[in-house]
Amino acid sequence: MNHKDNSDSTDIGDYMKVFACTAVMMQSVLSLVLTTDPDHNTQIIIGILYNFVKFTAPAFIFGILYTTTRTTNQNHWSNYDKFFRKHWSALFVPTIWWTLTYLMIFPNVQQVNHFNSFGSFIWQFINGNAAPHLWYNTMMLQFILLMPFFWSLAHWVKNNIGHTIFTIMVTIIVFAIWIKFYDMQVFHGPHQQNWYLLDRFFFSFVIYGIFGVLAWMSRDKFEALIQKTLPISLILFCISFYWTNKELFNFGYPIKLTNAPYYKFSMTLYSLIIISLIAALAIYQLRKHSQTLPFFHFLAIYAYRAYLSNVFWLQIIWKLFGSTLSTANPLLAIISCYLLTWGLSFTSAYIFHVLWVKTKSIINKIGFRLPIE
Repeated sequence: MNHKDNSDSTDIGDYMKVFACTAVMMQSVLSLVLTTDPDHNTQIIIGILYNFVKFTAPAFIFGILYTTTRTTNQNHWSNYDKFFRKHWSALFVPTIWWTLTYLMIFPNVQQVNHFNSFGSFIWQFINGNAAPHLWYNTMMLQFILLMPFFWSLAHWVKNNIGHTIFTIMVTIIVFAIWIKFYDMQVFHGPHQQNWYLLDRFFFSFVIYGIFGVLAWMSRDKFEALIQKTLPISLILFCISFYWTNKELFNFGYPIKLTNAPYYKFSMTLYSLIIISLIAALAIYQLRKHSQTLPFFHFLAIYAYRAYLSNVFWLQIIWKLFGSTLSTANPLLAIISCYLLTWGLSFTSAYIFHVLWVKTKSIINKIGFRLPIE
């Protein structure tokens, strides 16, 4: 096992993050356009597009665990303090700032309930309801907090195919039971309202995290499997994509995107297939030393921060012209709002990062040390 921390190297995880971030912005746009009550044909297009890009959270989790395992798989509990401080700066601090931004500037985008007291403000802040997409942050940060357990898994499966196969089998069985439980009890079940926070419980995405760890720890076998099964993956993509769309449209009209959650067997299969296809592309380009590798790595560095800001920029675009354009030409609104949101999100992520680094440098030069790096 190569223990060297090649944190500047492009890897499969970078591809996952870039594809996931790029696709999730389309989800935000489609959700807004659907609020304008478009005709049935447009709703069908929105539903199909939404299902097409409904792999983002699983791919992001797989990518994060893959890259984190690649760079830290030799770690133990004794390394956790340094690990956490690094990720506090990279993940937690941007999350805090953007959550405050949504609650203070765009309180209208809150989900489920709106804050009306200091206590409810804090609850909205931590539960992921401050904006439509922040549920993911609440879920993803749990994986960072639990990273020592994934290090332990990496140590356990290292150079041991038996342990790896056992982990895969147990993960699939336990996760299938969890999905069935969620489908019966939460998704249109008796606890749909009071157990809705289970959608951001790390266990609802743990299969993708575990598979991300295993993919790196058994990377030679993983890459060979991905390449050999590519034709099968393409067939399964068509089957699972049809399956997810059939389930969504069976609910009838108007289309409700909440009827296409991640927590279904169809969507789990679809997400895993998309992950395998993205991995196949990444493996091909990595082996060919593609000239696009630095580009993917650059975007991956800023993907999470771009993700955090995308709803902010979309809200501005929507208020300026998106809402009006959506009424007149919803398809044009989808394309234009999406492209602008993507561009502004990544551009602002880079600019804010540069400004933050320069600000810290100036403050450090005059003798102060920031409590949050």
